[in-house]
Amino acid sequence: MANTDTAYFSNRLKSEILENRVKTGSSLRAIRENRGWSQEQLAEKMNISRSTISKIESGKFNCSIDYLAKFASFLDFEIILQDSQQTL
Repeated sequence: MANTDTAYFSNRLKSEILENRVKTGSSLRAIRENRGWSQEQLAEKMNISRSTISKIESGKFNCSIDYLAKFASFLDFEIILQDSQQTL
């Protein structure tokens, strides 16, 4: 039973990680598009490849804090962590 529980939580964690990658990438894409930038233009400014930006925006690449900070700097937005368990 313990192995089943471990596998369940491991799969659930993997699913949540992927879901958060996709949500983050989608948000980055929306901000980039709202600023009127192409992937190519942003890649040139950030000194990374366009394909890296594409992979981040589609959730296929593990976007580090450093990459998030670069996106925030070049696209002029703030990174905010929100406690989902905080009561109002």
